[in-house]
Amino acid sequence: MKIFAYIYSDPLLEYSFDISTQNLDVDKLYHDMGERHQLETLLKDCQKNPPHYLGIRCLEELGDSWEEITKYWQQLTSLGILIILIESDDNREKLFKKKPLNIEINSSELQEKIQQNQYSLKLQKGQAINRIKALPPPGKAPYGYRRGKDRYIIDRSTSPVVKDFFEQFLLFGSLRGAVNYLEKRYGKKIAVSTGSRWLTNPVYRGDLAYQNNEIISDTHTPIISREEAAQIDRLLRRNRQLPSRTASAARSLAGLILCQNCQQPMTITQVTQRNKKETYLYIRPKNCPAKPQCKSIYYQDVLDKTIEYICQNFPQRVKNFNLNNLAIFKEEIQQKIQQKREIIEQINDLVTTEILDEQTAQIRQYKLKVEISQLRSKLEQLPPENLKNIADAVSLPRFWQDLSEAERRFYFREFIRQIQINQIDKNNWELEIIFIF
Repeated sequence: MKIFAYIYSDPLLEYSFDISTQNLDVDKLYHDMGERHQLETLLKDCQKNPPHYLGIRCLEELGDSWEEITKYWQQLTSLGILIILIESDDNREKLFKKKPLNIEINSSELQEKIQQNQYSLKLQKGQAINRIKALPPPGKAPYGYRRGKDRYIIDRSTSPVVKDFFEQFLLFGSLRGAVNYLEKRYGKKIAVSTGSRWLTNPVYRGDLAYQNNEIISDTHTPIISREEAAQIDRLLRRNRQLPSRTASAARSLAGLILCQNCQQPMTITQVTQRNKKETYLYIRPKNCPAKPQCKSIYYQDVLDKTIEYICQNFPQRVKNFNLNNLAIFKEEIQQKIQQKREIIEQINDLVTTEILDEQTAQIRQYKLKVEISQLRSKLEQLPPENLKNIADAVSLPRFWQDLSEAERRFYFREFIRQIQINQIDKNNWELEIIFIF
């Protein structure tokens, strides 16, 4: 039994040029990319010495139109060849068990189905062309932008609202607080979920993201800088690790404290005395299982000891953190980015000398740009370069005294993973901080 296989790949939709056929047990494989030259070769070979079976992935691969598909189908089947549907993991035993396609090629129902599929492919190709040209995806431009001829353009009437939203989040680290600020300042009402999407939307960083989750960097003017975007990502990662509703809590220590004795998170409780205006804040374990239960601790005492611990220990922690290795890692990534940029320039030269056609060059450049965006994302996830300067600032007690609770909350969550309290006895306790770095 002789088995041939034919695979057609559209470079706009399948721009991975490596087709996995190592498990496809056939006598001869014909593979076209873009043009159907191999299909013509297949037809000529079949006329000389036809195989028993021809494997294809789908009927649409035989042509770009219904007329082309029926022409090749009739020419192949008239030679007595049985056409079967294949998959990339088919072995010879599976292929022999497959039933040949028994279809009515002149069926109006089949024609309608094929034409619908081809229309869908046409739309996908159009979107793919826009993607490799780094054009904005279809649909309305995000708030703060408007659509230009070939890119997003900053809308000067709405972009200040978006910019102010990001600045509020960076200042206080609270998503709900930033959302409420927009409503009070500008009368702009947005849902918290909308604000969350704004914070992670690549468009505001000057990038484009497509449905396949691939990102192209520097396609238009950003509203926030790369440094601000990296800081937002760090805050979001930190907030996701905190208990619900503590990310925007009024108190800076909310969500950070754990009782070492009972291993329960500690909550902040406000207590008032009858007929008195003074309020007292205490920290106590939530649902403490110990008997007797762990005691409450005065909030201000914990806050004071936290600041004292940071001033004494954080600078040494940063000093022990190997900033040289971090710099070397950053340099390696930057070198890879530069190498890929140089390859993009070389591709332009290959097009000029007609070694590469325009479409193949655009697809290759697109893949390189996606890889550059992925490398830049790794850079942005690293600790800030001014970590030593931050350590010098936070080691001064005066620095903390000048901050509000919301501002302290921001700094605590930049570098504190957890605050652990060990209650030695009824009146004595110790504090230990686990830093992120």
